[in-house]
Amino acid sequence: MAKFSHVKSKLLLILSLFTLVGCASAPEQQHAQVSDPKDPLESINRPFWTFTWDYADKYVLKPTSQAYVEHVNEDFRAGLYNMALNLNEPSAVINNLLQGKFADAAKSTGRFVLNSTIGLFGFFDPASDFGWMRKQEEFGEVLGSYGVGDGPYIVVPAMGPTSVREEVGDFVDRYYWPLAVIDFWPNVFRVGVLALEQRAALVDQEQLINDSVDSYEFVKNAYFQNIRYKVYDGNPPIKQDESEADLEAFMDEFEEIEE
Repeated sequence: MAKFSHVKSKLLLILSLFTLVGCASAPEQQHAQVSDPKDPLESINRPFWTFTWDYADKYVLKPTSQAYVEHVNEDFRAGLYNMALNLNEPSAVINNLLQGKFADAAKSTGRFVLNSTIGLFGFFDPASDFGWMRKQEEFGEVLGSYGVGDGPYIVVPAMGPTSVREEVGDFVDRYYWPLAVIDFWPNVFRVGVLALEQRAALVDQEQLINDSVDSYEFVKNAYFQNIRYKVYDGNPPIKQDESEADLEAFMDEFEEIEE
């Protein structure tokens, strides 16, 4: 009960902070040229993005990821990555159930049981041999499926783009078993493996970002397209100002990176 109260208090604190920031920035936005209602904090987000992409990524994350890929055996890397992702399967089970996706929930359950036993705690992925492919479902997607909006766009320094809804979703996901009972340092190692692999997967899209007229706008639009794509399970309704060909071309160029 005490843990639940602690979680509830932290969640309320986060929501309150976002609300206060939004209220505090409202008077300034009346005079600023804010063209995107999803990005009311652009004046703060842009310098955060510059720091993240031009400094933190360029001098820390990218070279570290390159060294990791170059010096660590590929099969061993794949095993560590599988183990890190395997710990997300229980949250996928619950989040699928909350959306009524019972078949996907059953597959995630089967994946976790099989990979955690025969697959040696997820190091191997025998579940894929049965056609049970990994499909991570996050609580942010649950909220989106019930019509909860993205909320303001946020750039977290050294981490990248997110939104209020996704931050709340990630907060909830961290309190699902077994993530809630993993000690601090093992969890740091897990997050580090995920970050290094995700950065390595970004190599193919990196040039698109660098060649864009405005990397900030490009990444922001890519983020919201990807989130929308995930909420609708890869089949989002087509808006009046975009065609299916445009959407498919975009997803081919900026493919989704798994967490």
